[in-house]
Amino acid sequence: MDLSRLKGHVPDSVIAQIPGVMDKFGINTPLRLAHFLAQCGHESGGFKLTQENLNYSAKGLMGIFKKYFPTQALADAYARQPQKIANRVYASRMGNGAEASGEGFKFRGRGFIQLTGKANYTAFTASIGEDCVANPDLVATKYPLASAAWFFSKNCVKKCDAGATDAVVTSVTKCVNGGTIGLADRIKHFKEYHGLLV
Repeated sequence: MDLSRLKGHVPDSVIAQIPGVMDKFGINTPLRLAHFLAQCGHESGGFKLTQENLNYSAKGLMGIFKKYFPTQALADAYARQPQKIANRVYASRMGNGAEASGEGFKFRGRGFIQLTGKANYTAFTASIGEDCVANPDLVATKYPLASAAWFFSKNCVKKCDAGATDAVVTSVTKCVNGGTIGLADRIKHFKEYHGLLV
């Protein structure tokens, strides 16, 4: 596979990491890699963002996290406070402790596909052998692509083999995103990367 064809479409720093993650995580065909890069590219705003932005207004909290902020008063008390928001939204799930533990913010989304929750950080640590539980920022700084590849290989890689259609991109998107947010952009990226890689 000629990765040099991605030059100018994917940052050089990301291209340099691809060979290391392709074999380790089974993202080893042009089709799988095109699907993977399309999802990473969308989720990270063009491979620029490696940490979840939780700086929501009260209105944003009541729209996106209505389950956790059912009242205006509660949303107002948390608005524009990313640490408090993460600790509430991610409390007591994904391996995190209660809101007061601070683990929601400590294990917030990082990497190109937003690895989230202590359980995922623990499992990713076991796969790479460097302690991302003790030092979660490694996921954003050293392993943004590898953490995304780990998640993708565990959950989505088999879906990629179904083909290069919009329906397959939709299926992979649901696997990554839980819904179809940004689907048109993901499809556009997939077609671009697939065209370069095959």
